[in-house]
Amino acid sequence: MTSPPRTPPTVLIVDDEAGLRRVVERFLVRHGYRVLSAGTAEAAYELLNSEIADALLLDIHLPTMSGLALYLAIIHRWPALEGHVAIMTGDAEAEEVRTWLEHHHCVVIRKPFNLRQVAEWVSSVVQRNDSTGAMDA
Repeated sequence: MTSPPRTPPTVLIVDDEAGLRRVVERFLVRHGYRVLSAGTAEAAYELLNSEIADALLLDIHLPTMSGLALYLAIIHRWPALEGHVAIMTGDAEAEEVRTWLEHHHCVVIRKPFNLRQVAEWVSSVVQRNDSTGAMDA
């Protein structure tokens, strides 16, 4: 008996900079991931209503809702995603960001970042998923 073909792990990228989303998306696709992307918090939340993501990359500065608020909304609705979200920012040293991070232990990927750093984080999250079983988001 053969098992069904395994779908590639899915990564959701949420950033209002379309060019950055495309660069990260192409890089991750070349490394075997299925990538979803959204330019707004609302679009990301809607995607998660219909898609399961193994890892999420959230920009802090989004048009109508911060990535930090989106993180809280996602974790509230899908608690199994805690530990599967990285915050992308160039403002990691801003006081409000540091204060938020003291209360919400989340990986921070500082912009500008090396794409290998992103791929390594995604890989570590996916490997953790594989070792604990499939995630039901």
